[in-house]
Amino acid sequence: MSQHNLEIIISFLNEIGIEVKETPLSQDTFLPGLSLLGCSILIDYDRLKFPGDLLHEAGHIAVTEESKRKFIGTENMKKEWPTDADEITAILWSFAACRHLNFDLKIVFHDDGYKKQSQWLIDQFENENYLGLPMLEWMNMTTAAQFPSMTKWLR
Repeated sequence: MSQHNLEIIISFLNEIGIEVKETPLSQDTFLPGLSLLGCSILIDYDRLKFPGDLLHEAGHIAVTEESKRKFIGTENMKKEWPTDADEITAILWSFAACRHLNFDLKIVFHDDGYKKQSQWLIDQFENENYLGLPMLEWMNMTTAAQFPSMTKWLR
């Protein structure tokens, strides 16, 4: 992925209210070079392995209730977060973001992600089998008629 595409992602996230902050991170983050804290994504450019992971992590922030976002990455967030429903909704959100940015889906759905099911997810989305769409609709973020366009990017 090019530096230009990374800049596009960061600009998009900042525009929708998800701040990307550069900071050194330890090696024990869930995704290399990324961590979440409130409505921000912490990024360590030296450790970042897959820049498209930014969109997936942003999806987690985006689909979390506004009142609970401030607890992301803290001890105050429920241990069950993210739930399976949150996960599939964040995945679909990141697909919509990819389409919005006119990116190849492999930028987010790379071969090393999604428990080796990236191609399966791409196939589902390209066949308009939008797993998680009822959740995005319930959150008033989009409608089936307009998807993958979004009414709003943050819940």
